[in-house]
Amino acid sequence: MSDQGPPLTEEELRQLEAELERVHVDDVILQTIVSLINLGARKGAVGAPPEAGITPDYDQLRIAIEAVRALTPVIEPRHGDKLAQVRDAVAQLQLAYAQGTGAAGGAAGPGSPEQQQPPSPGESGPPRSSGRLWVPGQ
Repeated sequence: MSDQGPPLTEEELRQLEAELERVHVDDVILQTIVSLINLGARKGAVGAPPEAGITPDYDQLRIAIEAVRALTPVIEPRHGDKLAQVRDAVAQLQLAYAQGTGAAGGAAGPGSPEQQQPPSPGESGPPRSSGRLWVPGQ
């Protein structure tokens, strides 16, 4: 059993209800996207100097990228003009993923590790090969 503290008063419940009325689902989705980008950058050690001693977790980075790619289209119709920074951040995460997993550089042919991309949402297993550049939303 957890200690949840005393129950909320009527006034606290009214304040909570008023706050929930002001919050929009889009706001929560956008905050989730930002959180996933930040966590993905941390898990992928993006921008961290080698002496920081952070061991990248590319599987976690891949999951963060895929989650952002899945959520972004949900808010894009209403906030597309405000998502340039999100797109830039995802591009940086994708670059870090590609560099960290050996999916960048060299003359890569179709099916080579350099052309692998993370699975689409709902897919499991190792990255699949497409012979194409990994582009958000595709």
